[in-house]
Amino acid sequence: MADPYTTLGVARSASEKDIKSAYRKLAKELHPDRNKDNPNAAERFSEVTRAYDLLSDKDKRAQFDRGEIDADGNPAMPFGMGGGMGGGGFRPGGGGRGYSAQDFQGFGDEGMDLGDIFEGLFGGRAGGGSPFGARGGQSGFGGGARRPPQTGANVQYRLKVPFVDAATGKDQRITLSDGKTIDLKLPAGVEEGTQMRLKGRGEQGPGGPGDALVTISIEPHPFFRRDGNDVRIDLPITLDEAVNGAKVKVPTVDGAVMLTVAPGSGSGKVLRLKGKGFQLKGGGRGDQLVTLEVDLPDHDEDLVRRLEGWRDARDVRARLKS
Repeated sequence: MADPYTTLGVARSASEKDIKSAYRKLAKELHPDRNKDNPNAAERFSEVTRAYDLLSDKDKRAQFDRGEIDADGNPAMPFGMGGGMGGGGFRPGGGGRGYSAQDFQGFGDEGMDLGDIFEGLFGGRAGGGSPFGARGGQSGFGGGARRPPQTGANVQYRLKVPFVDAATGKDQRITLSDGKTIDLKLPAGVEEGTQMRLKGRGEQGPGGPGDALVTISIEPHPFFRRDGNDVRIDLPITLDEAVNGAKVKVPTVDGAVMLTVAPGSGSGKVLRLKGKGFQLKGGGRGDQLVTLEVDLPDHDEDLVRRLEGWRDARDVRARLKS
């Protein structure tokens, strides 16, 4: 993803209020419901939403500004430090070549004593200053009991999970490096960066196979946002729906449901849909929080005529006065 500041059109020094204002303006312009004939708008809407999700999170924004994560929220690892965990070469879901005890196997089989090598480097043998301890059955590299055969290398994977699947706990299909495909059951409360270990699904070794380490990356959603174990959504409503009340359809991670908007509901009012959030570790689900946004038409002559001569006598800004 491009630089999130550039995507939202704000400076790196922008305040939280400026970032939210820029997002609301772009989201309103690019919302798929208003651009049904423009497929590029949906992609742009998704980019804007991902940028806002990152910059609206204080911790993630700070990490991005320090260069600790990239624009997608992934750790910005130094060159040559990617994945691997001892695995060899580059493979789907794997990383760069790392070194493990297996890389030194075979020396003993060829009659070469690792204790002799290290003693030659550091000077001294058993009882004579070797940093690896005494020989002859003691711990360390020298002589004595041979180490048990090493297991194979672990293999790392990064699995992108759709937002809705993460919330509802839908099984994810993943293809391993050996070509086998399995259905992976997501744990309750799964989060960005959650790591799952699949025993015995790594590379083969003399002592058996290593493990597969699967890191979960939750994809952003065009209009859902995560708040702990709750899901948030901004729901546009018309002026007449806000004034008179209405039953409106609202999306949830489980599918659309009807929501009752009480008469006199204004922008910013939050309604709660129980059990429509992320799965909880102890059982149950979080909630969905729906923030109402009264969407006024840009210029409606009929509305202007109807309101002509009417004034709201309330002091709606009283709380802002010192």
